[in-house]
Amino acid sequence: MTMPQHALEITLTRPLTAAELRHAAHAWPLAPNHDATRLMALAGAKSPERAAHRLRRRLASRLPIDVITTHYPDAHGQILLNVAFPPAAYTDLNRNAHRAGLTPERFVREALHRELAEHADREADRLDHAVRQLLASATPAHLLSAVGHALARP
Repeated sequence: MTMPQHALEITLTRPLTAAELRHAAHAWPLAPNHDATRLMALAGAKSPERAAHRLRRRLASRLPIDVITTHYPDAHGQILLNVAFPPAAYTDLNRNAHRAGLTPERFVREALHRELAEHADREADRLDHAVRQLLASATPAHLLSAVGHALARP
């Protein structure tokens, strides 16, 4: 039976030097993006969680890893987020999760969902305000034409 392969993306806290990338690639085959701030890797494991854990364990001493995520969403449209918190932050996270009656993972998930929803609301409000300002000085037909031209340009 073959082990499933999971595509993982590593987001780094800073760009890598060529020497750092070579050193890390000795431990695991990696594909960097154009500025070496993100890396792609394939990891064999029974689950994406195990794959991310294995990758972090192998590369943490070689790379300034910020976050490891699954590159493709699962069947529910979710991606795995693998974050290593400093000890003090992890202690605070555990304390706050316990107060809320949640596991640390669930606490972080709900906080992220809440923040993403708030960000989407703020972005919608910002765009609504910008469109209203444009409509104050242009007709809807001219604005629609300008948007069409802008979207058609490469």
